[in-house]
Amino acid sequence: MKHITLLYPEAQCNLSTIACIVGTVEIFSRAASYWIKQGNPGKYQLVVAGIRPKKEYIHNLVALKTDVYITDIEKTDLIIIPSAMPANNSQDSELMFDWISQQYKSGAEIASMCSGAFILASTGIMDGKSCSTHWSFANTFKERFPNVNLHSDKLITDEKGIYTNGGAYSFLNLVIYLIEKYYDRQTAVYCSKVFQIEIERNSQSAFAIFTGQKQHDDSIVQQAQTYIENNISKKISIEDLSSKFAIGRRNFDRRFIKATGNTPIEYAQRVKIESAKKALESTRKTVNEVMYEVGYSDVKAFREVFRKITGLSPLEYKHKYNKETAS
Repeated sequence: MKHITLLYPEAQCNLSTIACIVGTVEIFSRAASYWIKQGNPGKYQLVVAGIRPKKEYIHNLVALKTDVYITDIEKTDLIIIPSAMPANNSQDSELMFDWISQQYKSGAEIASMCSGAFILASTGIMDGKSCSTHWSFANTFKERFPNVNLHSDKLITDEKGIYTNGGAYSFLNLVIYLIEKYYDRQTAVYCSKVFQIEIERNSQSAFAIFTGQKQHDDSIVQQAQTYIENNISKKISIEDLSSKFAIGRRNFDRRFIKATGNTPIEYAQRVKIESAKKALESTRKTVNEVMYEVGYSDVKAFREVFRKITGLSPLEYKHKYNKETAS
């Protein structure tokens, strides 16, 4: 029987951490029961492992009793890291990082949920590999771990025995993905039906809320960002922006990318599409009316950019998130 370790990094937890742990234990338990009922021998043992002997209450509400501590585990086949942010310069964190790294070198696979990607990346084993995390942490993650290939649009990544997923309760989709990997498709489908979890969701783009990327000190770029946000209905070119701020186009483009991670055109597209999303969610306006309001005149171009950013067409998005349309 193989071994699965579900981490409980007590001092770095929030209520999402507890949800990840409890949900994972419940779904894997149901998978194990179903697997045995189909006439198969037991396949995996799952344990919840703490870092050190302690008892931390989350929001003065709940604390978990672990099965073991990581120092008691010499060998495991899969480590699951729940949503949790690593504590800076903490002995517990260093112990956890070293243990995860050593287990991976010894052949263990690793899965991280939501902000658990910060713990995973802190081990150093993610450099050069693909990773996802909650869309709201994307900028912070890129700043802290520039050598990791972050794909914040993806719901799940799978590379070289490392699995990561996007935000919050989408950990449920990762659990179903792991059930299929560690049991089989039939068991995964069964669990998805029992727990009513949509199987094979692959994007979190539709859930992302673009709030601008202004955690930088380039005042010219900040002025350009404000100009873009205040002129959503205008068609803006790089030439217009660079001349407006008296900077050469190439230099302006380079500074904008360095400050925000996007080209000026990409940034303008994201601002326009975020405005379009809000209109589609909350008004009776048609897709064409919204399209014109955010500065597009070509239906095909608008649809392509909208789908690229959200993973849905404008009409699909309206049907999904507009209450009046749904009713």
